Amino acid sequence: MPKDTDKPRTRAPRLRKPLATDGADIWALVKSCKPLDENSMYANLIQADHFRDTCVVAELDGDIVGWISGHMIPARDELFVWQVAVSPKARGLGLGKTMLLDLIERDACDGATHLKTTITEDNAASWALFRSFARAIGGQLDDVPHFERDAHFDGHHDTEHMVTITLPEADALIRAA
Repeated sequence: MPKDTDKPRTRAPRLRKPLATDGADIWALVKSCKPLDENSMYANLIQADHFRDTCVVAELDGDIVGWISGHMIPARDELFVWQVAVSPKARGLGLGKTMLLDLIERDACDGATHLKTTITEDNAASWALFRSFARAIGGQLDDVPHFERDAHFDGHHDTEHMVTITLPEADALIRAA
C-alpha cells in the first residue's frame, strides 16, 4: 500500500520551562481549551515566572501549543498539577502525557512521591490523560471528592475530585523509559 504523501508531517513540539513573556500566550491557550477554568492573564504570568521550574510549555513552530501549571505542595513531597492545556492543533500527539513525563523528571520534582490534581467527574479527557499517565509510569491512581460543589463552591462549580498518583522512584522511572 503506498504511503499517503499528502498528509503533513507533524514534528514533535519542543518542551521547555516557561518565561514570564509567555504569560499572554499561555492565557490565550487556556482560554481556547474549554472546559478549562480561565485564570487572569496575570495569574498565568505569575505561574510562568514564579513557578517555572514546575510548569511546562510545549512549543511548535513558534506557537505555544501545550501548557502544564504545577507546583510542589509546601511541606509535602507532592507535586500538584493545576492545569493541562493542549491546543486543538496539537491534540492526538500524546502531548499531555509527554509534558507530564517531562515534568516529573525535573530536578524541582525530585522529592515528589505523589502527583496530585483535581478533576470534575464529567471531564473525560482529563480522566483519560491521568489514567494513561499512571499506567505509563506504573503508578496507582486513587481519587476522592475534595472541593465540593456546595461546601466549597457555593453551588457554582462541580465537585473537584482529588486524584493522587503514586510516582516511581527516579531509578525505576529511568528503567521504565
